[in-house]
Amino acid sequence: MSGGAINRRQLLRRGGAFAALSVVAAPAIAQARTKVRLGYLHVVAVDGHIWTGLERGSFDREGIDFELHEFNTGPEVFEAMARGDLDVLSAGGVISNYLALGRGRGFLINDIEVATAQLWVRPTLGVTGIADLRGKRIATTLKTTAHIFLDRALRANNVNPSDVEIVNGSMAAAVKAFIAGEVPAVALWVPFNIAVREALPDAVKLVDASAFYPQSAVLGGWAARMEFYAGHREVLARIVRAWADANDYMVRNPAAAAEALQAHYKQSRPADIAEAFKAQRLYSAREWKRLYSDGTVVKWLQQVSDFFMTDAGVTAPVRAADYFDTQLYLSTIA
Repeated sequence: MSGGAINRRQLLRRGGAFAALSVVAAPAIAQARTKVRLGYLHVVAVDGHIWTGLERGSFDREGIDFELHEFNTGPEVFEAMARGDLDVLSAGGVISNYLALGRGRGFLINDIEVATAQLWVRPTLGVTGIADLRGKRIATTLKTTAHIFLDRALRANNVNPSDVEIVNGSMAAAVKAFIAGEVPAVALWVPFNIAVREALPDAVKLVDASAFYPQSAVLGGWAARMEFYAGHREVLARIVRAWADANDYMVRNPAAAAEALQAHYKQSRPADIAEAFKAQRLYSAREWKRLYSDGTVVKWLQQVSDFFMTDAGVTAPVRAADYFDTQLYLSTIA
């Protein structure tokens, strides 16, 4: 389904556990409709707000009709937006890379990816600790949350990233290589840990990103194509308002929200969805307003941008405040 549009009527019919919530979808006041092409990753930390908002009618009440396109990795979704195939996107830590390179304008943060990234190894292939990774191959997807996490995990354990060989590919390919025994380690993000756990009972999760929080907070969120941002800020404000409704429901009712999301993650067990919820940190819309206004959001974005720019050999400073619109959120949320 990667890159394919999803018919929203079919989406709502398949809502399953969300069906009861859809009763509130009818807008109380007639609202001008706007079609928005939205790209996203099928990861709870990235698309949880989307599904919750669709099923609660949050976006419908704001007159937003999404044409949904699923992608496997953040780089893929940004490339699609660069081609003009998308108007907006929702992704993980990769936003701090592509936005810093001028590939869109950020306007909304979903969450902090506290423990979504994990490092798994296979003792049977000679790796029982991070020190054993010297000279070994590690599969992951470069320029993503998993890449940021892997770099920090290695450095925190006195292993220079140059001392390992990173095998770059889509996360599905990285996990497949790990399961096949082609590499002894993989840096992944949930829910790909489920496939590893089911296929390799002897595989070991050495560490997840929570070991480096909050000093290394990684934010995931929304960005708009430059042209769309310039001409449709009012539409983006409506997306922010709808997102806030879905977000606050998730904050107030995490168990119910996680249970309802199960309909969209049919390969996952309820416990897996609950685990994915715990791997991210959500704040209420008003709490996020404080984090926007006091500069915390920009600071967290900046530290990840600095990692990506250093990794790419970019020496000129790139200010997060120049690629993320803090004021749109502050002026939209009461």
